[in-house]
Amino acid sequence: MKNSFDEKILDEAMDWVEANKTVILATVIQTWGSSPRPIGSRMIVNEKGDFSGSVSGGCVETAVVRESLKLIKKNKNSKKIEFKVSNESAWEVGLACGGEIAVYLEKIIK
Repeated sequence: MKNSFDEKILDEAMDWVEANKTVILATVIQTWGSSPRPIGSRMIVNEKGDFSGSVSGGCVETAVVRESLKLIKKNKNSKKIEFKVSNESAWEVGLACGGEIAVYLEKIIK
């Protein structure tokens, strides 16, 4: 079954790439316990920090944007990031309700 929201995100990512923007695709690859978005949820981020889509909510998405910008700056192609309730920053990133997620960041290469 096709998800029109994900298709919209991928179409927008291609528009950014065609406009010569550097684009990171963030995808939820694992969840444990309570998580706001399911596996496969996507978000895109460009080098200006513009983003579209959703992988979680609130502070998690802020952290995903920050990590995406670091990936672009370091000229790396991919990175896995995890947000766990056991982290000292659990309240900070909004997972204090017991959820954990892993997000894979990958540069879209033309």
